[in-house]
Amino acid sequence: MTVLDTLLSRRGYALIDGATGTELFRRGLESGDPPEAWNIDEPEKIKSAYRAYVDAGSDLFLTNSFGGTHYRLALHKLEDQVFELNEAAARLGREVAESTMANHPDRMVVVAGSMGPTGELLEPMGSMSPTACAAAFEQQAEGLAAGGADVLWIETMSSLEELESAAIGARRACDLPVCATMSFDTAGRTMMGVTGTMAGELATRLGLDAIGANCGNNLADTEAAIRQMHEVNPELVLISKGNAGIPEWHGSELHYTGTPEVMAAYAVRAREAGASLIGACCGSEPEHITLMRSVLDGDQPVPEVEAVTATTQLVAKKRGGRRRGRRAGDVASAPADD
Repeated sequence: MTVLDTLLSRRGYALIDGATGTELFRRGLESGDPPEAWNIDEPEKIKSAYRAYVDAGSDLFLTNSFGGTHYRLALHKLEDQVFELNEAAARLGREVAESTMANHPDRMVVVAGSMGPTGELLEPMGSMSPTACAAAFEQQAEGLAAGGADVLWIETMSSLEELESAAIGARRACDLPVCATMSFDTAGRTMMGVTGTMAGELATRLGLDAIGANCGNNLADTEAAIRQMHEVNPELVLISKGNAGIPEWHGSELHYTGTPEVMAAYAVRAREAGASLIGACCGSEPEHITLMRSVLDGDQPVPEVEAVTATTQLVAKKRGGRRRGRRAGDVASAPADD
């Protein structure tokens, strides 16, 4: 039994965190600066960001290591610090998790080592070979494992080939459970044309501990991808970590339309669609997680909010607002978009 099995045995589902970047910007991170550098330079701020989501009710949180491969760190001349920065990201998370569980013996908090895409294209479209890709993720995973991560969390992938190489590298580094999510942001597919069905098939073949969707263009596409994965293999442990609505520019600032109520209703739909690991991505804050926790646990009723399809969200985005759609429970049974 893995740590994920133990976590999910407690309720049948678990709550993930919200947006790491949002919390770091609130703490002073400047646009263009490498968040991973803060694992060494600003450790208390990193722990504060982790703790905000744990205090909000997250059972599992992601480390500040999304851009932790040498490919991404090289953009900031930090490629020689891959192990150090990833080890620190996980170690700080371990400290927060252990402190929380010591003070609240009834809680279980899992640290997930975040591993985002390299930003490179695999051959033949690009110059990165599968071997080099796997080696980059292996190096990152070694640091995360050394720092005390409970699971490795490959996220925001667009390419099946990169996801597979990342999983290979992760498993070479250690024996931690490996989870993965893809971003469905292009008419119900990833940027590289991957559907939820294809992701579910790959996860089944690789024996991943969990598979799912995060980020994406809208909640409707994220939910549709989850339903497709569930149809491929109902035994898969599914992850749903959608953005807080859709982004809109308010002057020079980017805001997301997803209120805590919108995300709490989404969390229930994601659970109904088959997801057991549920959280929020871009634009979300601890306030979103707090209400998602309360609603999922049945302490508050499901908010009466509008749920819209991908089509109506696109129309709303073009018009600069939202148009009326179906209520929260309706989308869960809507057909998947292809």
